[in-house]
Amino acid sequence: MSLSWPWALLSILVIPLIFGVWWLTRRRRRRAAVRVTSIALVRAALPKRGRWTRRIPAALFVAGLVLLALGAARPQATMPVPRTSATIMLALDTSGSMCTTDVDPNRITAAKQAAAEFIESQRGGPRIGLVTFAGTAGVLVPPTDDTDELIEALDAITVGRGTAIGQAMLTSIDAIAEVDPDVAPTGVSPTPGQGGSDQGGSNEGEYANSVIVLLTDGANTQGVEPDTAAEEAAARRVRVFTIGFGTTNPAPMVCENSEFDGFGPFGGGFGGGFGGRGGFDRGRNMLDIDEPTLQRVAEMTGGSYHRAENVGELQDALGSLSGTFTVVYERRDVAAAFAAGGALLVAGALGLSLWFSRPRTLVRR
Repeated sequence: MSLSWPWALLSILVIPLIFGVWWLTRRRRRRAAVRVTSIALVRAALPKRGRWTRRIPAALFVAGLVLLALGAARPQATMPVPRTSATIMLALDTSGSMCTTDVDPNRITAAKQAAAEFIESQRGGPRIGLVTFAGTAGVLVPPTDDTDELIEALDAITVGRGTAIGQAMLTSIDAIAEVDPDVAPTGVSPTPGQGGSDQGGSNEGEYANSVIVLLTDGANTQGVEPDTAAEEAAARRVRVFTIGFGTTNPAPMVCENSEFDGFGPFGGGFGGGFGGRGGFDRGRNMLDIDEPTLQRVAEMTGGSYHRAENVGELQDALGSLSGTFTVVYERRDVAAAFAAGGALLVAGALGLSLWFSRPRTLVRR
C-alpha cells in the first residue's frame, strides 16, 4: 500500500492535543469540586458500569481519527481487477524440431490442434493474433476477432530452420502496438499513459490489457536474446506466458510435405530419429527445452511458465491461462473506505458517550 499525500498523516498529532485538553479540563474540575454530606448517595447516583466501559468511546474516537487521517493521506492499494484482455498474441514455434513424433502424431500437429481449441474457446472474447517463428518471426494473422480466419491460418502453418524466440516476442509486441494504444512499439520508449497505467509502464503490479502466449519446444538459436525481448515486454507491462512443449524421448521427425518450408521434407523421418546432437539449429540438441530461460521470461514480465509433454497437458496449459488473462492488478484509491470507517467509529464513539452520560433517575426506597 502507498500514500499519495503522506503529509496528511501529521493530522494524527491532533490526538495527543485532544488528550492534553481533556487532561487540563479534568484538573480544573477537581479544583472546582464541591463537598457533599453523603458519599453513599453519590455512589448510588453514578451509573453501574466498569472502568473499562468508560474508555470504549475514547478508544473508538481515537481509532476513528487515525482512520480519517489515513484517508486524508489518500492510500492506494494494488488489487486484482477482473478485465478482459484487449489482445492475445499467440506465438507458435515452427522450427524443424516441431516435426518430432514424441507427441502423437507430431509436435506441430498437436500444437495446432491445441491452439485451435484455445482460439475456439475465446470466440466472442478478446482479439487474437498469430505469430510464427523459426529462423525469423512474422505475423501470420494480425489481432482479430475472426475465429474462423485464425483457425484456417493454423492449418497453413509450415516449419523452417532455426528458433528465434526473442524475435517472436518483439514481433508480438509490435503487433499488439498496432491495435492497442496503451502499448508502445519496439524502438519507442513507453511514455506516460502507456504500459498499463496512467503513470507509465513502471508501476509495479499494473499490467497492460494485452498478453503474449509463447509456445516453443526448444531454445533460442538466433536473433534477439529472449531476456532482451523480455525487458522490452516488461517495460510495456505486457505479460508473457511461456509454454515448453515436448518430451526428452528420442523420436523420428516426420512432417507431411505441406508442413515444411524450403529446407527439405521429413517424409521418412530425419535420419530415422536422434538421441544426441545433430547439425540442426546450430548443433543444439533438439530435445532440449530451455526451461530456465522460459521461466525467467515469464517471471520478468509477470506471466507464468507451463510445461506440457503431450496434447492433453498442452490443452490444459492453454485452458488454464484463460482465467489468468481476465485478471490484472491495478492501483486503486481506497481513501473512501478509510474515511467511511473513520466516520463510523467517531459516530459510534459519540453515540456511546451520549448513552453513558444520559441522566438517570434516582429511585428512593
